[in-house]
Amino acid sequence: MAVSELYTKYARVWIPDPEEVWKSAELLKDYKQGDKVIQLRLEEGKELEYCLDPKTKELPPLRNPDILVGENDLTALSYLHEPAVLHNLRVRFIDSKLIYTYCGIVLVAINPYEQLPIYGEDIINAYSGQNMGDMDPHIFAVAEEAYKQMARDERNQSIIVSGESGAGKTVSAKYAMRYFATVSGSASEANVEEKVLASNPIMESIGNAKTTRNDNSSRFGKYIEIGFDKRYRIIGANMRTYLLEKSRVVFQAEEERNYHIFYQLCASAALPEFKTLRLGNANYFHYTKQGGSPVIDGIDDAKEMIHTRQACSLLGINDSHQMGIFRILAGILHLGNVGFTSRDADSCTIPHKHEPLTIFCDLMGVEYQEMSHWLCHRKLATASETYIKPISKLQAINARDALAKHIYAKLFNWIVDHVNKALHSTVKQHSFIGVLDIYGFETFEINSFEQFCINYANEKLQQQFNMHVFKLEQEEYMKEQIPWTLIDFYDNQPCINLIEAKLGILDLLDEECKMPKGSDDSWAQKLYNTHLKKCALFEKPRMSNKAFIIQHFADKVEYQCEGFLEKNKDTVYEEQIKVLKSSKFKMLSELFQDEEKALSPTSATPSGRTLLSRTAVKPAKAKPGQASKEHKKTVGHQFRNSLHLLMETLNATTPHYVRCIKPNDFKFPFTFDEKRAVQQLRACGVLETIRISAAGFPSRWTYQEFFSRYRVLMKQKDVLSDRKQTCKNLLEKLILDKDKYQFGKTKIFFRAGQVAYLEKIRADKLRVACIRIQKTIRGWLMRKKYLRMRKAAITIQRYVRGYQARCYAKFLRRTRAAILIQKFQRMYVVRKRYHLMQAATIVLQSLLRGYIARNKYQRMLREHKAIIIQKHVRGWLARVRYHRSLKAIVYLQCCYRRMMAKRELKKLKIEARSVERYKKLNIGMENKIMQLQRKVDEQNKDYKSLLEKLTNLETTYNTETEKLRSDVERLRMSEEEAKNATNRVNMLQEEITKLRKELHQTQSEKKTIEEWADKYKQETEQLVSELKEQNTSLKKEKEELNRRIHDQAKEMTETMEKKLVEETKQLELDLNDERLRYQNLLNEFSRLEERYEDLKDEVNLMVSIPKPGHKRTDSTHSSNESEYTFSSEITETEDLPLRMEEPSEKKAPLDMSLFLKLQKRVTELEQEKQSLQDELDRKEEQALRTKTREEEERPPMRGAELEYESLKRQELESENKKLKNELNELQKALLEKSSPVVTAPGAPAYRVLLDQLTSVSEELDVRKEEVLILRSQLVSQKEAIQPKNTMTDSTILLEDVQKMKDKGEIAQAYIGLKETNRQSLQDYHMLNEDGELWLVYEGLKQTNRLLESQLQSQKKSHDNELEALRGEIQSLKEENNRQQQLLAQNLQLPPEARIEASLQHEITRLTNENLFYEELYADDPMKYQSYRISLYKRMIDLMEQLEKQDKTVRKLKKQLKVFAKKIGELEVGQMENISPGQIIDEPIRPVNIPRKEKDFQGMLEYKKDDEPKLVKNLILDLKPRGVAVNLIPGLPAYILFMCVRHADYLNDDQKVRSLLTSTINGIKKVLKKRGDDFETVSFWLSNTCRFLHCLKQYSGEEGFMKHNTPRQNEHCLTNFDLAEYRQVLSDLAIQIYQQLVRVLENILQPMIVSGMLEHETIQGVSGVKPPGLRKRTSSIADEGTYTLDSIVRQLNTFHSVMCQHGMDPELIKQVVKQTFYITGAVTLNNLLLRKDMCSWSKGMQIRYNVSQLEEWLRDKNLMNSGAKETLEPLIQAAQLLQVKKKTDEDAEAICSMCNALTTAQIVKVLNLYTPVNEFEERVSISFIRTIQMRLRDRKDSPQLLMDAKHIFPVTFPFNPSSLALETIQIPASLGLAFISRV
Repeated sequence: MAVSELYTKYARVWIPDPEEVWKSAELLKDYKQGDKVIQLRLEEGKELEYCLDPKTKELPPLRNPDILVGENDLTALSYLHEPAVLHNLRVRFIDSKLIYTYCGIVLVAINPYEQLPIYGEDIINAYSGQNMGDMDPHIFAVAEEAYKQMARDERNQSIIVSGESGAGKTVSAKYAMRYFATVSGSASEANVEEKVLASNPIMESIGNAKTTRNDNSSRFGKYIEIGFDKRYRIIGANMRTYLLEKSRVVFQAEEERNYHIFYQLCASAALPEFKTLRLGNANYFHYTKQGGSPVIDGIDDAKEMIHTRQACSLLGINDSHQMGIFRILAGILHLGNVGFTSRDADSCTIPHKHEPLTIFCDLMGVEYQEMSHWLCHRKLATASETYIKPISKLQAINARDALAKHIYAKLFNWIVDHVNKALHSTVKQHSFIGVLDIYGFETFEINSFEQFCINYANEKLQQQFNMHVFKLEQEEYMKEQIPWTLIDFYDNQPCINLIEAKLGILDLLDEECKMPKGSDDSWAQKLYNTHLKKCALFEKPRMSNKAFIIQHFADKVEYQCEGFLEKNKDTVYEEQIKVLKSSKFKMLSELFQDEEKALSPTSATPSGRTLLSRTAVKPAKAKPGQASKEHKKTVGHQFRNSLHLLMETLNATTPHYVRCIKPNDFKFPFTFDEKRAVQQLRACGVLETIRISAAGFPSRWTYQEFFSRYRVLMKQKDVLSDRKQTCKNLLEKLILDKDKYQFGKTKIFFRAGQVAYLEKIRADKLRVACIRIQKTIRGWLMRKKYLRMRKAAITIQRYVRGYQARCYAKFLRRTRAAILIQKFQRMYVVRKRYHLMQAATIVLQSLLRGYIARNKYQRMLREHKAIIIQKHVRGWLARVRYHRSLKAIVYLQCCYRRMMAKRELKKLKIEARSVERYKKLNIGMENKIMQLQRKVDEQNKDYKSLLEKLTNLETTYNTETEKLRSDVERLRMSEEEAKNATNRVNMLQEEITKLRKELHQTQSEKKTIEEWADKYKQETEQLVSELKEQNTSLKKEKEELNRRIHDQAKEMTETMEKKLVEETKQLELDLNDERLRYQNLLNEFSRLEERYEDLKDEVNLMVSIPKPGHKRTDSTHSSNESEYTFSSEITETEDLPLRMEEPSEKKAPLDMSLFLKLQKRVTELEQEKQSLQDELDRKEEQALRTKTREEEERPPMRGAELEYESLKRQELESENKKLKNELNELQKALLEKSSPVVTAPGAPAYRVLLDQLTSVSEELDVRKEEVLILRSQLVSQKEAIQPKNTMTDSTILLEDVQKMKDKGEIAQAYIGLKETNRQSLQDYHMLNEDGELWLVYEGLKQTNRLLESQLQSQKKSHDNELEALRGEIQSLKEENNRQQQLLAQNLQLPPEARIEASLQHEITRLTNENLFYEELYADDPMKYQSYRISLYKRMIDLMEQLEKQDKTVRKLKKQLKVFAKKIGELEVGQMENISPGQIIDEPIRPVNIPRKEKDFQGMLEYKKDDEPKLVKNLILDLKPRGVAVNLIPGLPAYILFMCVRHADYLNDDQKVRSLLTSTINGIKKVLKKRGDDFETVSFWLSNTCRFLHCLKQYSGEEGFMKHNTPRQNEHCLTNFDLAEYRQVLSDLAIQIYQQLVRVLENILQPMIVSGMLEHETIQGVSGVKPPGLRKRTSSIADEGTYTLDSIVRQLNTFHSVMCQHGMDPELIKQVVKQTFYITGAVTLNNLLLRKDMCSWSKGMQIRYNVSQLEEWLRDKNLMNSGAKETLEPLIQAAQLLQVKKKTDEDAEAICSMCNALTTAQIVKVLNLYTPVNEFEERVSISFIRTIQMRLRDRKDSPQLLMDAKHIFPVTFPFNPSSLALETIQIPASLGLAFISRV
């Protein structure tokens, strides 16, 4: 089909645009051959006419279908051209926020200018092990491909990262190296991967700077070779550098900076170590202030300096070398501030004692005079003589700058050399991956020598790239056996020849540099004469004679000739170099010492780095011995040689290309500038790759994929069994031009545009099919709708007519009924009216008659009451009048008397005033005073006489007054009576008139009251009705309130329950978090333990290599071994055969550098230990001195007590041993069969033996109790201070000391600690070096202080108590003798009476003691009270002892039962052996002796020597499969527990400890040896849990004995509490569970992605999209691929194995939950990283697969295991792919539905959603932003991927066994014949 046929109506094309580069448009009509104009409509709706080029008649490029837009690989596009590439990149970058895209073999990386969360370790793990086409494009995918090809093809690899400044080259290279460091790990403990990553901060600080385009621009090229060993682990690295931009040291353009290290130094100038450098602000130095931008936003130079120094330390650059580097750099800064003053035009000078130069000389260690002289002069040599010439100021400045650049370049090379030395490995390098971070094509307004070299290097790299792409295309065609024709591609060899060939630009430049008077102008003329008009790629600018233009592969570049010669020669004066060589600063002289012997750039230095920028030094005089060409090599020549070497290296490796694109010049995040992007795409070779691919057959399909995609274009008869032939037949029908496609062996190759044509045909066919389906469905729907409407109409008519008839009949009935109702209603109304009138008349008559009678009665009543009222009122009025008159008279008397009193008072006051005045006027006149005094006396006498007269007069007056008053009162009474009589008459008349008025008023009021009563009655009735209504409403409100209260109570209850549930869930989450943290720590501990064991084996092996006969233990072995609770009991000699069986790879010689480092570390630790030991000795001497003083002050009685207690303990122990021996002898005597007569039941000896046995047992128990009490006291005192082998915490020691309140206990503890320390001095080397000595020392210090304070405070009281203690000791001795006698008496009593007797004796003793102390402390009640308290304590102790004795009695009874049974068995055997004669002779009572079956106790007995054999046969050599099939589940656990029971029965703690330790170590060994076998791990997880459950079930604790039978309760452990061992076994079970999960993960990992995502479980749902060059894994199930059935089968295998091993059901549920979590997490992570999987059809596939897994859970009854919930994120992601994604309602539904997904995951799925067919639509950016706005308040993790390595915390619920231990049989197949049942 011709391409022009695709230009039909509605076809979309691209047209050029000056702003957007390319614009999309749509054809308005079909294009016909010969048309000169095309009618188009732009996307914004504007119509235009596009004129075709009349010469070429080239049509505008066609646009790809929307289904192909946004593809991961640009080669998957049907139309391969510039606008398609640009549009695809823009859509991915702007719409989907995807910065990586494949373009064939190239990874295009666009700088987002924003931190993206796509470089975490979870992303690295997701890409690790994946094929490059299986995941979305990423730098990690390229790194993984390089790593995989290196391991698979055993060929070195290279990753070439190129791009403009600011495009992100350095970051991309950094991430690639981080990927290698994370995935491969390190082959040694030297952390090489960390060193490789640490080289980045150093190189960035000294080689990166801020430019106008990039804040962290690399100003040099570097090629880092990362070395790997045979196991492909990093062993080292090597770095080569190219073309450092030295000119930046002395000059920076506007808005640019010098190298970062200078600003970091200035920012850290305030540090103490930098004071000698005399630095300051960056604006102070000339070399750092020229750009005017010393600060970068968001960058703290001081912090960056810290990172740089840390990286230097990590890479082995010690502090002295670091300070040397900073000293040289500071010297360069000060050198830049050196100023010159002109003396004349040809000479200059430096001011005297110039401060910058002085500082420079001090820092560099050179003479000031020499340096100042040679900065202003130079030495010239001629054939005959040598003379010194002054130089001008400009020449001096240039010489200063050249010297600074030369020093910096030397320092740069020195740092690179040291970095390479640190990264160098002694192990032989097997292969390497090189990462080339090289500058991209550059073109500026002014281009100089640096841009020329950079573009020259890019020409070479582009040529290599083109050749590699061409080679890959050729290999693909040959592999598929397609006729291969030469593809024309751009060959830039002519441009390279123009630069580097003979008489090329570089040759002419070197030749001009050799000319004495060579200049840039003359060199330009030579270029014009040589190449102008002879080479089409060389041009001359029209307006300049000092520039030239070269046509590079990317663009034309104009170079300015000015400065080319100077930069190419890079001259520095030799005299200045000599001054620096003579420096006292050692490091500076090292930089220049081997300059004459420098290697050429074509030969490598010993470190592997090539020197690339040697600097030519002008000699003073040419000597015959200095005719070496090394000094004559220019920078251009050196760069050409180094570039050739680089190309040789790259050609010897497999290259991988990363092209970095800078989207805009303003560093805006996710902003795409089409113009800048197109420039870079043209420059980096991406479009060339597209052009080469488009020139051939760019689109490639496998036959199966083509058949699956275009099956819709075939008829049923066209489908053959041979897929290849079917595809051929279809293509021959569809595409007539056979040149448009080719058939390969496995693929079909299409020309550009053919896939789009096929897609168009497919879309048309689907559209026609859709129209036909729509037509049929719509017709069927309309027919159904019509029939439904017709049927509904008939039904409606029927019902309407029936309704009308019913309504008419109802009307007739209602009319007849209305007439009858009217007749009866009217009759009723008339009758009712008559009855009302009759009743009203009768009521009125009765009311009127009653009213008249009541009125008459009221009138009579009023008259009678009026008379009574008048009588009382008149009497009241008379009394009132009398009282008023009396009151007035009394008032008048009072007024008169008051007036007289006032007058008298006034007279007296006047007299008083006159006397006073007289006294004032006549002060001092004594005579007058005496006279006056006499007068006063006389007047007083007169006054008294007058007063007596006055009193007499008053009495007479009062009597007369009383008489007169009585007369007046009598007259007044008579007068009032008269008045009252007259008044009463008048009042009666007035009252009569008033009563008449009131009568009329009352009558009127009665009428109003009656009216009011009627009205009130009506109102009352109305009010009652209203009240009733209110009452009903209030009842309703009450009911409503009750209902609300009930609802509120219910809601409160529900909320409380919800809160309770939430709090319970939160507590469970917290518990799970703590459990997870503990189990993670346990996992880390087990990993470190394994690492420790491996290191120990390596050290032992390394030690055993030089001296086979001598075994040396590492100095840290003993201390490290003590940190582990359980260490292996097998010796090194036993381990040796196991180590010899390991693969030969493990026998390789170890890294000697590691061994030397370990030795060095050991010596350092030895020295540190010795210093600590010396300090401890000093502290101990001080403690001894203080102790000596204390012992002198302490009374000697304590030593006697200690001695007595020790003697008593020894005596009791000896008696205990003796009693044990006697008991054993008696048991042996009873068990002997040789003396049947003696042990017969009726014999006296038999009874004696039994009595003796019981008494001895009781004596033994008593003695044992005493020994245990004494031993516990001593041990508790010793252990409080005794130093332990493990790490001792000083706080615990201090707490133990503080608990000792008795001074004797403290003193004894201190003596024990001192003696222990003295005894263990020689064992100090056993301590670990991690702080134990210091902790013990701190504990000793605190103990000493506490002892001193307490001893001083108790010293006084001790003296007072001493005498009392002596008397108490004497009484205790007597009491002891008495108790021994009582004990001897008690032993002769029977057991029942013995306890009562002992109690009686004890009560008697306490009573006597109480009476004694009561008499003793009669005078001191406080002491008596303290004694009573101590007595109560002793009584409590006695009660505890009594309880212990009861327990002992029960235990002994059990033992006696056992002995009785054994004796009974012996009796049976002995009776059989006795002859009848003997029976007759002996007078024995006949006894019935029945034969009984042997009763086993559920114990297994073994010898101590057989323990290794037990562990070997039962654990190490046991095959899980045989045990699981043939024997009961958990048999090894039961056997081990029965052995533990027997050791517990024997009370042998050593045997119990040894057995448990050996068991745990044996299980660890088995899991270490066969830890990858699922059956083995599952078997031992089940048995470990069963062993743990047995220890709990038979522990004797009530909580674990609830489900036991009485027989099982008898089997409980009796002597030992194994709670600590249960914890250890629980930890071991956790480790085994985690190992089981890892094994599960390793088995399922390859199946998950293929089975859950890629495989089409529902065939035909997913449509295959056109693939690119990076082929993805086919979704069609081949023979080797995994399907969902594979996963289900594997799950069945796991489940059946765990069930066969008898694993607990709860534990199986946890394993299944973890398995489903891993499946869901891995599937979701791959979905989030694969754009091709995010489609509607794939969501359906995932949901179907999940439903199959849920069905499996139902079949296994595991739905309540929580496994389904772990798949919730995957289910929601699948639902998200299928729901509508358009409106706000859809956004709300998505936010509520996807509660298990994070915001980042939801947005990622929406961004990756890709339509498979044209009927689907992409998710709009506005919808995604709506989702982000709605989810902005959700607090979830920003992490994109799920943690697939997460392991849920495991629990082991107690699961008791119903199996009886005594019924367990040991099969002979286990080889345990040495074990016997008990």
